[in-house]
Amino acid sequence: MLRFAVTLFAVITSSTCQKYGCLEGDTHKLKPSPEPNMHECTLYSKSSCCYADFTEQLARSPVIKVNNSYWNRCGQLSKSCEVFMKKIECFYRCSPHAAHWIHPNYAAGIQSVPLCQSFCDDWYEACKDDSICVHNWLTDWEWDESGENHCKNKCIPYSEMYANGTDMCQTMWGESFKVSESSCLCLQMNMKDMMAIKYLLSESSEESSSISSSEEHACQKRLLKFEKLKGDEGEQTR
Repeated sequence: MLRFAVTLFAVITSSTCQKYGCLEGDTHKLKPSPEPNMHECTLYSKSSCCYADFTEQLARSPVIKVNNSYWNRCGQLSKSCEVFMKKIECFYRCSPHAAHWIHPNYAAGIQSVPLCQSFCDDWYEACKDDSICVHNWLTDWEWDESGENHCKNKCIPYSEMYANGTDMCQTMWGESFKVSESSCLCLQMNMKDMMAIKYLLSESSEESSSISSSEEHACQKRLLKFEKLKGDEGEQTR
């Protein structure tokens, strides 16, 4: 029964890709395509905007750097924090849906991707005891001639840099993400996203910045069905 959910995700992915393609970042493809041998970011393996070899650097733990951007300038990230950093990196680099939220002034960037409040709260909880030296990872680093990032300020705990999960999600990557008012029409960087994507990419959502009660209700109903299917699958494998 879970096969139905996977098929739905593939259909949604295919229609989205035809319209939006990929972002224009340094590691992005022109158009998404399958990558069955991905080492990480496997959520997007059926239709990916990144190549499988890019994910090799994310498959290692601890992750030292991604391209020329070091993750350990304030010490190695905890495993729980690293998991969330990987989810964000995978979405930006590999998701075929990311281009739906392409930044209007920067074709390699994203703007106002709706994240679920629960995702942001869990991310903050996972990283609050780790250390960081920049408030905005896009603008606050000092970059040397070789393109590597360095701290300009002292390292402090995430819990001191950001007030809470909302503050972190909406400032850590500049304008890239926002916390959604909905608990369903938002992304969690997991298989549940396929439910939200169906409505977030609909023409009615594009024409209106507000979330309609009918879309919210339909999303919640489909999400409950999906969770029941997953629960049934789990029971069958015990």
